[in-house]
Amino acid sequence: VFHSTQYIRHHTRPNYTPEPDVCHELLGHVPLFADPAFAQFSQEIGLASLGASDEFIEKLATCYWFTIEFGLCRQNGKLKAFGAGLLSSYGELEWCLSGKPELQSFDPVKTGVQKYPITEHQPLYFVTESFESAKQKMI
Repeated sequence: VFHSTQYIRHHTRPNYTPEPDVCHELLGHVPLFADPAFAQFSQEIGLASLGASDEFIEKLATCYWFTIEFGLCRQNGKLKAFGAGLLSSYGELEWCLSGKPELQSFDPVKTGVQKYPITEHQPLYFVTESFESAKQKMI
């Protein structure tokens, strides 16, 4: 079972919506949660929050934002998008691969304190080698 919103973005703004809609949930999250490694990575972030301080939860949430929602990885030397916020927004997907935004290597210590906008395309993305690599760095 996958719980999803019923809201859908307005037809006048198909390339971006500031709040998750059914396109984001079903096109962005569902396919990746079918991948066991990705699902485990997402679950590990959630489990790490249990009993954690508010400060640590905020850092975990920021790492979640820059991986599960807006993550990039390298596959066979090519930059690939895997975050649901990217996969469900062709405008941001095009932007993140355009060479214009800043790209940095995923490092949870650095990533966890990075500020980010929620109403516009990201100016910065973090790149990991794989879900497993990101998970190992989070441990």
